[in-house]
Amino acid sequence: MELIASIRRNAVGLAIFAVVTAGFIGVTQYLSAPIIADNIVAAQRAAFNEVLPHERYNNDITQDVITLAGDPLLGTNEPVQAFIGRLDGEVSAIIFETKAPGGYNGSLDLIVAIDKDGVVTGARVIAHKETPGLGDKVDLKKSSWIESFAGKSFLNLKESLWGVKKDGGQFDQFTGATITPRAVVKAVKNTLIYFEQHKAELLAR
Repeated sequence: MELIASIRRNAVGLAIFAVVTAGFIGVTQYLSAPIIADNIVAAQRAAFNEVLPHERYNNDITQDVITLAGDPLLGTNEPVQAFIGRLDGEVSAIIFETKAPGGYNGSLDLIVAIDKDGVVTGARVIAHKETPGLGDKVDLKKSSWIESFAGKSFLNLKESLWGVKKDGGQFDQFTGATITPRAVVKAVKNTLIYFEQHKAELLAR
């Protein structure tokens, strides 16, 4: 009987411990959720300011967001987000989430900012699995290559030149790694095509 009572006491103790632990975890998550959300928004703003200078908009661009249906020009069939930059209420630029399928180690995630005149103000690779020392040079932390898109449009660079030099285009490739920059150039170019095709409706928002 004593053994059974002891087992029961231990079981009750473990149950109480589990409930208290679960409650503590729940409270911690509840209290930290706003901090995590604020950190995500801060990181998002920092990334956006890299591709679109802050003087080009004065709204809260992280909150002025629309969902676009998936499109091959955006590199995915899944819905993506676009963030609207406004200057005194008027659309001044749009930051697109887009993908570059066809990287050496798979798809790359990008953001591409295009102003109302169809000029790319900046692009960044925000997630990739490319080989260190080769394809990862598309990352600004590894090289400045990604900055070469700023200021480009179809007005100052005809569509046929939106490619790596190996393919007759204007953009550099990396020594020993052509596949990844080729995919990124194509993704930025396709995002610009998407903007031009949907320009009227995007700027009317």
